[in-house]
This record gives sequence, C-alpha cells and structure tokens, in this order.
Amino acid sequence: MTWDAAQPGFATRVEALRLRSWKLGVGQPMQVIDHFTEADFTHVVDDRADVHIGSVDGRFYLGYFPNGRPGGTDEEWVTGEGWVIAVTGTANVPGYRMCFGTGTPAETVEAAVAQILASSRPL
Repeated sequence: MTWDAAQPGFATRVEALRLRSWKLGVGQPMQVIDHFTEADFTHVVDDRADVHIGSVDGRFYLGYFPNGRPGGTDEEWVTGEGWVIAVTGTANVPGYRMCFGTGTPAETVEAAVAQILASSRPL
C-alpha cells in the first residue's frame, strides 16, 4: 500500500466550513447594570468592586464579579464565575439561577437580563 502525500485526507472548501466571527471579550458591564432603575432595584458596590443588584421585593438578584466570585467550595474563589443571576421561586414553582463566566460578553448577559425583566410584572 502506498500513500500519496499530494492527496489530502480531508478536502473541503472554506465556504463549506461556514466559518463565523464570534463576539469575544467582556465588553462594557454598564450595558447590563444600566437596566436596573434605583426605584425598583437596590445597588451595592462592595469593597472588592463587585456589584450586587437586588429587586425591592427581594426575588431577583444580579451579581457582577469582574475577578471571579468568592464563596465557592471550602470558601475558595470561584474564579470563572463573573455574573450570577437568580430569581427566587414561589411555594408552587421553583426559582432558577444562571451563571456566566468572567469572559462572557456583556451583550450576552444583557440579552438574558432584558428577557427576564421583560417577563416580570407587578403583582
């Protein structure tokens, strides 16, 4: 059996790969934080410059941790967690929590926040 080096084992065209450019980089966190008015949400910036936002009713929480979130296993730093969003459930329906890494583009987090806020309503 002979091997012909002129014949590649994988042949395709660039167009067939459908290459894309993807949004990378953290972006501007204020794009997310600006969604929260002082009338409906409390804002706290702690001594580490982490930002904590909570709804007045206490059921929504957003945390922004540019250097990673403290309080992981055995109180070590959760270095990969940059954003935390949590919504408390009710007696009949469980809440949810989602996390985004420190390198997640702010536009991605903003899209999730916009959808959550759009689906909320006063009781």
